[in-house]
Amino acid sequence: MNENTVYIGSKPVMTYVTAIMQSFNENPAGVIIKARGRAISAAVDAAEVTRNKFLSNLTCDVTIGTEEMEQDGGGTRNVSTIEITLRKSPEA
Repeated sequence: MNENTVYIGSKPVMTYVTAIMQSFNENPAGVIIKARGRAISAAVDAAEVTRNKFLSNLTCDVTIGTEEMEQDGGGTRNVSTIEITLRKSPEA
């Protein structure tokens, strides 16, 4: 697992905000937030809380996509994915 990547799941949003802040302390260059499916809204919430409440000088790049996942009963299904990259803005 990459040390500057935070994977979003079903925990409370503030748990991920804390993880994002810790990642910024370890790697000030930037943090990548990744989520799939229903966790996408939590990823957006965590990024926005981090930007609006803790680090106002952040820029974000968003990449969206789709992954094919195999189902238990056979076959595949499409799952949406998001990757949000937060970086500190250059100081003006």
